[in-house]
Order: sequence, then structure tokens, then C-alpha cells
Amino acid sequence: MNDVTLSGDIVTVAGIELELFERGSGSPILFLHGAGGVRPDDPFVGLLAQRHRVIVPSHPGFGKSMLPDWLDSVDDIAHIHLELLDRLGLRQVDLIGTSVGGWIAAEMATKTPERFAHLVLIGPVGVKTGPVDRLDVPDMFAMPQDKLQRLLYHDPEKFRPDVKALSDEQIAIMARNRETLALIAWEPYMHNPKLKHRLHRVNVPTLFLRGASDGIVSADYLKRYAALLPQARIETIAEAGHLPHVEQTAATAAKIAQFFKG
Repeated sequence: MNDVTLSGDIVTVAGIELELFERGSGSPILFLHGAGGVRPDDPFVGLLAQRHRVIVPSHPGFGKSMLPDWLDSVDDIAHIHLELLDRLGLRQVDLIGTSVGGWIAAEMATKTPERFAHLVLIGPVGVKTGPVDRLDVPDMFAMPQDKLQRLLYHDPEKFRPDVKALSDEQIAIMARNRETLALIAWEPYMHNPKLKHRLHRVNVPTLFLRGASDGIVSADYLKRYAALLPQARIETIAEAGHLPHVEQTAATAAKIAQFFKG
């Protein structure tokens, strides 16, 4: 399965059919997508795949992956992806997660830290570190799309989706991704109250990445998050918002490559 994959394969893990993309060869990376789902032709994945075998599953309920009726949390998804590594025969990988995928990655790393050589969290959510009477992360479900677009991107107009150009299937997947995000992250909003008490177990080199214009994950939030892990450091990507791997693909990939070498 090391060849470039143009369309997702379906693998069964714990009775769940998962859509799985794979590109490149070399030491393995598990890349966990954010709320927008997987882009099979993702340039960021393409850059990583120049030196690595990059494995990209669609989380349960996202893309074309099944959503079993018993699954209702990020913690559940973390267990599924750990079993995916078993299914693929991978004892240790580098783990990269973005946004909600960063939350899933953090949960996985607390359970079996020995399975991850490096951990990269790009604009992650997942912990509650601020005052109890205020949200750490803006309520993305309650705001107009235009405002959300401005929080997500440094250059929101450049990345505004052209809905008219999307197929019916693509529109249906976008809606499904949003519904699943609400299922796993609505209550409690964008965090697992237990996660911050487990992150001390993640004794592997960890890189937190944040776009300088990120309106979803603040610099203060990321600093408090990183302080919960024993070997964490923070880097900032200029001229990027919540998705630096999309807006500044080469710069983000270069930061990660340097981190892996260090």
C-alpha cells in the first residue's frame, strides 16, 4: 500500500469501515485531519510523502467512513486509530494531527506514548485551560460562515469555498463532517475534561504549531496546552490562520521536517 493513492481504500477496523488514503514510502506518518475532512490531493500530504509513508484515515463519521451507533466521542476515535495501527502492523509512527485531529492525536499519545516517535499538533483543541465561565475556543456552530472564515484563515477570500463548483457528493460529505463534529465535540465543547490530567504521560518530543493569525486557537491557549506535556515546544507560522498546513504548506512541512531531524 505504499503507492500514491488517488482514491480512498476501505479497511475494516473493529467492525468499522474506514476510508484510508496512503501516499509515499519511508518511515511512517499517521496524519489526522481536522473538521474539513481529507483532501486526497492535499499538497501538504504530498510534501510529507516525499520522504515518508503517509497514512491518512477519514475519522469515523467523516468522508466515507462509517459511523457506528455506539461511537460518540473523540476518545472513541482515538481507540479506533490505535487499532488501525495494529491492523497495518505499525509498532511506531510519527503522529501529526490538525485541529480536532490534534485532539485525537493527543488522546492517542496519552494511551500508548511508546508508539509515537514524534508528535505534532497543529492548532489543536481538546483541553480546557481557561476560566470556567468562558469558552477557550470560539463557538463555531453559532457564528455565521463569513465570520468563521475570517477566524480560520489569514487570507479568507483566497480560501473561500465555491459551493457552486462542488458535486452533490462533496456537499453531502461537508454536511456529514459537520454533523459528526457536533456529535463528538459539542458537549463538553471542544475538550475532554480528563485529557489535561493525562498529558503528562506523553513523554515524546512534541511540536505545537500555530498560524500567527489563528482566530480559533489563541497563542495563550496553545501556551497553556503545551505546558501540560513534558517535552513540548511551540513554533509559529507567519501569514497563516488555523490551517497553516493549507495556507503555508511549504513552511509548515519544513518546520515539521526540521523537528523530526532534531
